[in-house]
Amino acid sequence: MPPARPPLGDRPSPRFRPGKLATLADWLAWAERQYARHKVALGQVATTAHDEALYLLLRTLRLPLESKPAVLRRKVTLNEARQVQEVFRRRLKEHVPAAYLTREAWLGDHRFYVDERVIIPRSYFLEIIPEQLPQWLPPNKPVKHAVDVCTGSGCLAILLAHQFAGAKVDAIELSPDALAVAKFNIATHRLGKRVKLFHSDVFDAVPRVKYDVILSNPPYVPTRELRRLPAEFKNEPKMALDGGRNGLDVIRKLLQQARDRLQPHGIVLLEVGGLRAAMDRAFPELDLHWLHTADGEDCVCLVQAARLKTWPG
Repeated sequence: MPPARPPLGDRPSPRFRPGKLATLADWLAWAERQYARHKVALGQVATTAHDEALYLLLRTLRLPLESKPAVLRRKVTLNEARQVQEVFRRRLKEHVPAAYLTREAWLGDHRFYVDERVIIPRSYFLEIIPEQLPQWLPPNKPVKHAVDVCTGSGCLAILLAHQFAGAKVDAIELSPDALAVAKFNIATHRLGKRVKLFHSDVFDAVPRVKYDVILSNPPYVPTRELRRLPAEFKNEPKMALDGGRNGLDVIRKLLQQARDRLQPHGIVLLEVGGLRAAMDRAFPELDLHWLHTADGEDCVCLVQAARLKTWPG
């Protein structure tokens, strides 16, 4: 089992002491100002300082995330203020990602345990899997076998298992540390009988089977760009981010190995961040289809088995 939430650690430095803050609203307003002052990077848990700071306040004080706005009038005790102050010291001064402080991440209604051994779940597959994925599969052929490559915390394998209730789902990961977290999450979601973990570099150590769906959010950040990432993202495992010289190392290997692992009607889906143009240049024969996402990023591509089968690789 993953370790429990770590102790609070060192006491806050004298220079990091907010003034008298009586209510949650006071703390929230203060935190928003501090996020800007400390140039905090967002995007791992929430996209605005308000939303992330409110999340940390509610979690630190063990209040429901669905609390009504009236909760902001709640008085904060001296002991609670110390806890909140320490959490924000680590978030603002040490740039520890919020999910590592709370030991959790959410994709929709699904909660996952996370710590420094895994990348923090955040994926367009949350909207793609239920809304678009079924449209690319034969309506009279239920999904029997799917796979999540580079599974990390196991979150996408779990989403696949929830979407396709009758399917077996494989989850592949190279990092032994990440596999331990994925195992814990799979057990927590009570999917141990349907989701099978493999310790493997892409498909190297996975028995050859035919999948209806191959899905992956692989490492895709070009190595040279890792140095320019904000501190919050540098706190995540490098293995989960580093896609090699041009970001395509894992992606290319996955596509090559997927050719013989798809059902005739099968599909591959890849989430690749800012690599859309690079993907189109590198794999013109695949006629990549880019799926639309609500925010217009459109960074998930789809390849059908027939196109992949004839690809020279």
